[in-house]
Amino acid sequence: MKQIVRTTGQKESDHRIGVLKLELDYELATLYDAMTENDETKKNECKRKLERLRKEWIRLQA
Repeated sequence: MKQIVRTTGQKESDHRIGVLKLELDYELATLYDAMTENDETKKNECKRKLERLRKEWIRLQA
C-alpha cells in the first residue's frame, strides 16, 4: 500500500514539475519584456513569482 501511495505522489510531483517548467518559461519571457520596456513594477512582480516558483521546484525535487 505504501508503494502505491509513493508512486501516485511521484506521478503528481512529475506532472507539477512539468507545469512549473512552463510557468518558469512564461515568467522569464514576461521578465524579459519588462526589462526591455524598463518597467520596474513589472520586473519586481516577475522576480517575486520566479522566486516562488523556484522554491516550489526545490521542494518538489527533495
